[in-house]
Amino acid sequence: MTETSPIPQAARPKLVLASASPRRLALLQQAGLEPDALLPADLDETPLKSEKPRDLVRRLARAKLDVAVSAARSGEELHQAYVVAADTVVAVGRRILPKAEVTDEAAACLRLLSGRAHRVYTAVCVIGPKDRPRERLVETRVRFKRLSAREVDGYLASGEWRGKAGAYAIQGLAGSFVVKLVGSYSAVVGLPLYETVGLLEGEGFPVRGAWRDAA
Repeated sequence: MTETSPIPQAARPKLVLASASPRRLALLQQAGLEPDALLPADLDETPLKSEKPRDLVRRLARAKLDVAVSAARSGEELHQAYVVAADTVVAVGRRILPKAEVTDEAAACLRLLSGRAHRVYTAVCVIGPKDRPRERLVETRVRFKRLSAREVDGYLASGEWRGKAGAYAIQGLAGSFVVKLVGSYSAVVGLPLYETVGLLEGEGFPVRGAWRDAA
């Protein structure tokens, strides 16, 4: 039996990540997938009145997907591309925490999270050439240690919180705050790998082929 030849580069399906997040890009690369383009969306992420965290994260992930698909399908090079979009929301009960941009906002988030459990919701959406969207919602429970004033001040000084949902990045210094995590670590970082790979394979994207070609 002869060995199967690698798929020619021109025949490989294109992959688009609907994000400019270096964290999501790194996670996709961790799964052996290198996107051909990054097509982020500039969206108003303000929750609607009485909107639940899981509804918000689904709405934003779908909106990001729609924007990226519209951009990809408008050109020849990416009109048959697979597109991956995701969004992450941190919540305490039904209270949605912001993506902190100022120190006072970040400090309020950290004090709220200190010594208690919270939930991280990440929605991932995938669409292929057949324009049949698929999605998954991943819910992860995270508990923080009780943070001292020195720990809060030190983390604020690091600047890692800026632009992060709930004002922390679990893959950085804040990982030392986590007492317990039940669910998907990669989803808390920004992209649930198990679900993302499953959705892509379900739409026919040759994930394992990408692994072979990278070897």
